[in-house]
Amino acid sequence: MYRTTASRLRALKGGMGHRGLARFVSTSAVATKSTSGSFFSWLTGERSSSVPLDFPLKDIALPPPLPDYVEPGKTRITTLPNGLKIASETSVNPAASIGLYVDCGSIYETPASFGATHLLERMAFKTTTNRSHLRIVREVEAIGGNVTSSVSREHMSYTYDALKTYVPQMVELLVDCVRNPAFLDWEVSEQLQKMSAEISEYSKNPQHVLLEAIHSAGYSGPYANSLLASESAVNRLNSTVLEEFVAENYSASRMVLAASGIEHDELLKYAEPLLSDLPNVPRSSEPKPVYTGGDFRHQGDSGMTHFALAFELLGGWAKEKDSIILTVLQMLMGGGGSFSAGGPGKGMYSRLYLRVLNEHPQIQSFSAFSSIYNHTGLFGIQASTGSDFATNAIDIAVRELISVATPGEVDQVQLDRAKQSTKSAILMNLESRMVASEDIVRDGILVLTLLPAGDGHAFGDEMMDAGAVGVEAKTIDGKSRVPWVKPTVWPENNRRLIGAKGVDGGG
Repeated sequence: MYRTTASRLRALKGGMGHRGLARFVSTSAVATKSTSGSFFSWLTGERSSSVPLDFPLKDIALPPPLPDYVEPGKTRITTLPNGLKIASETSVNPAASIGLYVDCGSIYETPASFGATHLLERMAFKTTTNRSHLRIVREVEAIGGNVTSSVSREHMSYTYDALKTYVPQMVELLVDCVRNPAFLDWEVSEQLQKMSAEISEYSKNPQHVLLEAIHSAGYSGPYANSLLASESAVNRLNSTVLEEFVAENYSASRMVLAASGIEHDELLKYAEPLLSDLPNVPRSSEPKPVYTGGDFRHQGDSGMTHFALAFELLGGWAKEKDSIILTVLQMLMGGGGSFSAGGPGKGMYSRLYLRVLNEHPQIQSFSAFSSIYNHTGLFGIQASTGSDFATNAIDIAVRELISVATPGEVDQVQLDRAKQSTKSAILMNLESRMVASEDIVRDGILVLTLLPAGDGHAFGDEMMDAGAVGVEAKTIDGKSRVPWVKPTVWPENNRRLIGAKGVDGGG
């Protein structure tokens, strides 16, 4: 075997020049009958007849390349007589994303329906009065589609992604799953069992516990409702509760059908006959955010302390300028985990990386966060550290919040970097069809103005020069004449850890 291989190598070296020359001067002969293959085919004695990748194929026309600049599609919105909105935006992408969004989240739950939205999320795309669950799965798989559902405190969303050629099937199946759920008892029972396991798993996740804790401690009323059902709520939920909740909240005027990558007239042609007869049940009242501030503590034995220090942003998305400024502020403060390639914080330039994570190895994570809703929002810092350093970590969080709100503490280089990072993140997110459709929905529900990328850049540059410090100062100053906020979690003294998990809550 080795002798044969050696002889073939010598033959290859001896004939390399002629074969190389013949390979490059030949044309059709190369495409139809090649005498030389790859090294492995030569080594095994096989011959390759594949066409070279740089050889043009016969009768194959290449599509024209896209221009350097593509005009973004305009968003068109049509309101049906029953109040339902249909919105769409065209794109050159061959795929389309269609979403049916309902202005109904956990804030609309009552004591009798706590946990209903959590269960509805899991019951999405299950059996309807027209289709079995198996048929829905088969239809989605047949066109290579992808369906998802999600719930937030203010909205429910059902989305369907597939190629544009399947728009009629997508619209029909999506509307059927939202309008005509069967809520079979055995399917509901199966999902309730899975919910119990999910609740148990989330209870072991400190970050999730903190996220829910800052809402339950900071708000009174509907906005304190948890996204995750409690164990007691799971025992009360059934198909009847779901049917009553859907009948009360899934009305036409509270729905938006949004699509990215579809011509508006085409979407209207398929969607209007399916949605025009949807009843418009008047909403009794829209839940209002009532911010009170407070603290939450949970005892643990892991040896770690996880805490969050948060404040309210008045207005939420309704005050678009402040919301965008807060987004840049979050990017400015940044943060993250203490471990990264090459050492803690290597290559990270946000304030919390440079001033906290690089200076205090006892802290495992330290980052800014925000949750923004229609008319309110939360902004703050969450961190994880050893219990023996927890008091110091809270003092550091307070120091950083005060520092960024102090004029002169944020230099222009840091601010410019945060602004550019925010623009980059926005543009990257808008590449996603699902994010684009959600943006269209926000335009339909809140009647906000969608800014094209260029306008958004100018808008951001104009307002961010001095806005970040102003919003931060108003956000954390609980003693200002205009009472923007009360703190959600705050240390009353150096030994008391407010909003913490895994520590002793004693004073």
